[in-house]
Amino acid sequence: MTTIEAGVTDAAARVARLLREDLRGQTAYGAPQLDVPVRLNTNENSYAVPPDVVAAITSAVGGCASELNRYPDREFTALREDLAAWLTEQTGVAVRADQVWAGNGSNEVLQHVVQAFAGPGRVALGFTPAYSMHPIISRTMGSTWVDGHRGGPSGPFEITAADVVAQVRESAPHVVFLCSPNNPTGTALDLAVVRAVLDAAPDTVVVVDEAYAEFARPGTPSAVSLLAAYPQLVVTRTMSKAFALAGGRLGYLVAAPEMVDALRLVRMPYHLSSPTQAIARAALAHRASLLAEVEAIKAQRDRIVDSLAAQGFPPVPSDANFVLFGGLADAARAWEALLAQGVLVRDVGIAHHLRVTAGTPEETTAFLDAMAGLPGEHRLDPHQPSAVSQGATA
Repeated sequence: MTTIEAGVTDAAARVARLLREDLRGQTAYGAPQLDVPVRLNTNENSYAVPPDVVAAITSAVGGCASELNRYPDREFTALREDLAAWLTEQTGVAVRADQVWAGNGSNEVLQHVVQAFAGPGRVALGFTPAYSMHPIISRTMGSTWVDGHRGGPSGPFEITAADVVAQVRESAPHVVFLCSPNNPTGTALDLAVVRAVLDAAPDTVVVVDEAYAEFARPGTPSAVSLLAAYPQLVVTRTMSKAFALAGGRLGYLVAAPEMVDALRLVRMPYHLSSPTQAIARAALAHRASLLAEVEAIKAQRDRIVDSLAAQGFPPVPSDANFVLFGGLADAARAWEALLAQGVLVRDVGIAHHLRVTAGTPEETTAFLDAMAGLPGEHRLDPHQPSAVSQGATA
């Protein structure tokens, strides 16, 4: 071993000793960022930001550039007003600016919620498989994470009101996470489930993560409609998906004004930069252009569902911009086989399943052709036990 190698090893051991005990051995969140022809692994919007929106964003950022010597509006007042107007338009529920909070991606606003209402000595509960950042944020904030389970008469990914309420009562959590549509399954949540949890746990903060709400099929209700009756409810959204602003990093939530006010206790000063606020406001002002491709994405999602079913790879019906599908003998090997054909999808850790983002028609065709070309060895033996029932998680 060289002197340099010995120094690196010593540094690693020292850092491991310094690291919080509850973080030792943990794996950081991450999805492969590979330069391949078809990238369908992170639920990004495959359509580039339209030229008129690019021009508006460029102008807005240029307009605030000369004032970057000053701190941004700490309360991001104008942005909150714009977000409230959009939520009112999209949900049909009157939302006020004092009900809205925003951060650098929805992960930051979720972190604010956990910091304020969970943390050391407190419990957070979610239902696996679901968005993997919920437990990561909870644990890194010092919360005790309870991994709730799914499964009902309609399938292994279902959650029923009675089952969820029973788990909430057993765990007595301070924060409960629900997703609608859920990631990675794409399934929307019956509001009866949300209402049952809110009624059963009036002293528990209930977070409904609606990151993919704009892609839901017609008639799918939003939990925003329950806000007036339940002051402990928080509904989170993002501009990363439908608004094609994954690189812009703007997430937001809507809740009772009192809940929003509590988040001021934990946010960092001036956490939303002036350029971030300017970009988000320009995008919201041009939302018709940005959201024009949502229906096209939904059409490709439904095409994927129909085509995979016909190919013998059972898909989960989706209300998001992605599809979870099964029928694979070995998910990791199938992922590698697709990658070898230039198609990058997501292995979410559920055995025999992969997740694919609905992209452009050309990307969808490339993915479906790659699936059709998979050798028979990648197909699951119908006599093999279901991995979902064995407790595989995302």
